[in-house]
Amino acid sequence: MKYLISATIGTLFGVAACLSLVYYNPLHTQDDLSPLAVTDNQIISLNYSAVADDTLLYTNDGASQVDPYPAKVQELWESPIRLTTVMVTRLLDSRNEVAGLGIKFLSDSERTSVLNGELLVDSVWHIVLPDRGSLFIEQTENYWAYVRDIVIPAYWSSGDSWRGLWRHNITAGPTALATARVAGASGQLAGVDTEAVEALAARAYSVEQGPVAMQGELSIELPRAGEAGDGSTGQD
Repeated sequence: MKYLISATIGTLFGVAACLSLVYYNPLHTQDDLSPLAVTDNQIISLNYSAVADDTLLYTNDGASQVDPYPAKVQELWESPIRLTTVMVTRLLDSRNEVAGLGIKFLSDSERTSVLNGELLVDSVWHIVLPDRGSLFIEQTENYWAYVRDIVIPAYWSSGDSWRGLWRHNITAGPTALATARVAGASGQLAGVDTEAVEALAARAYSVEQGPVAMQGELSIELPRAGEAGDGSTGQD
C-alpha cells in the first residue's frame, strides 16, 4: 500500500510540475509590439467593443459561456458549425466615430497546442467602410495569453472575476511575420494586398458572463500608391 501511495503522490507532483511549466513557461510569452509598429505606410485603426451585448449581433452554439445576442438570434448548434462564433459590430475610428461595419467569423483551430502555448482560433473579417470600400482579413489568433492572464485568474478568484489593465496582440498568422492577410474588395481598397494586426484590451472579466469590459483594435496597413496588389507584404 505504501508503494501505491508513494506512486500516487509522485504522479500528482509530476502533473503539478507539468502544469506549472506550461502555465509559467517564459518561452510562451508573446511580444506585445505590433509588427506594423515599424512601418512607414499609413495605418488604419478600427476599434470595437468585444462585449457581446455591445454588438449588433453575436451568436454561437448557445451552450458557450457567452450568451448569444440579441436573445432570439439563431444559434449555431448544427454539427458542422457548432464550434463557430459570428459577430456583427460597429467599427469606430480614432475619433470614436462610426467608420463602418465588421462581420467576424471565428472557429476553433485543430492546430491548437497548449504545451506550446497555443490556443488557436481561425477567423475571417469582412469589413465595410462606406468612405473607403470593403476588405477581407484572414488570420490565426492565439488566445493563450488571454486565458493565462485573465480567464484562469478569474476562476481562481474568490469573486469569480478579474479586473485590471491588460492589452495583447492576438494575431499569430498566417504570414511569416505573424500578421493577418488583408485583401481589398471594393472602392478605394479594391486590389489592396496587405497586412493587419488585431489586439485586445481588457479591464474586467466574469466567470459567469465572460468579457465585461474589453475592446478590440484592428490595425490595417495601407501600402503606398502603386504598391497595392504587388504581393510584397512579407507573407509566407
